[in-house]
Amino acid sequence: MSSEPSGATGSARSLLLVHAHPDDETINNGATMAKYVDEGVQVTLVTCTRGEEGEVLVSEFSDLASGVNDQLGKHREGELANAMAALGVKDFRFLGAPDRLWRDSGMMGTEPNNRSDVFWQAVLDDAAGYLVKIIRETKPQVLVTYDEFGGYGHPDHIQAHRVAMRAVELAGDETFGEDAPWEISRVYWNTMPKSVIQEGIDKMKELGLDFFGAESADDLPFAKPDELVTTLIDGTKFIDAKMAAMAAHPTQIELDGPFFALSNNLGNQVWGNEYYTLVKGEKGEQLDSMGREVDLFG
Repeated sequence: MSSEPSGATGSARSLLLVHAHPDDETINNGATMAKYVDEGVQVTLVTCTRGEEGEVLVSEFSDLASGVNDQLGKHREGELANAMAALGVKDFRFLGAPDRLWRDSGMMGTEPNNRSDVFWQAVLDDAAGYLVKIIRETKPQVLVTYDEFGGYGHPDHIQAHRVAMRAVELAGDETFGEDAPWEISRVYWNTMPKSVIQEGIDKMKELGLDFFGAESADDLPFAKPDELVTTLIDGTKFIDAKMAAMAAHPTQIELDGPFFALSNNLGNQVWGNEYYTLVKGEKGEQLDSMGREVDLFG
């Protein structure tokens, strides 16, 4: 369920990412993770649920769905391990493991969302306490997670945001827990600028294709105003690793679906640039021509 812990690595730089389900990490941060692993940074991924309620997109795995044999969570553990192998990330964990696992909450208003064991129903400081232990062990300078809307409004994404931000606060509080406090210097939220999404939509329209049925970027809740982007990580050297990691999540990402259609028609480089909003810490001195940071570590 997890790979080797990172506390003993001795890396001078440490990056912690907090995501809701297996596959979220690759779509949002795959190139970034591979880039920093290549640079010798200690990269730790914490996934908050196993994605039991995900929609199975491949018919051969349809029996794994929560409404059939309810084995999707276990299967997605394996998908995550394969994706991390593609990116070179050795330290990946599920929040609360091995003591407990929160279940995927499903979408708001659905029956799974009301279950007592789902992540949406987690007590905030309880869940954050598990993350605090990881923060104090791995000592990251940088944490990456979602914005307050969870990117697109999924309950688990929103809860991951809440838990991550609360853990950042508690980790630096010497009165909380028994381990020595650790102050995270920089916090980023994943951001996907509207201009980039619109470019993809326009190109696919020219080819008679669509991206999630959207007429414009304004139709997609995860498309954010460009001015929110403070940081652009150029991971184009690691596109192959990211695409391999995306392919490692076959129950969730169709090889002939919208994500791969973008790369097939715009070139893989569309996934090489990954965008962030700095919400804690001072902006770094290394900037591109548009005034955006080029390094999460400043």
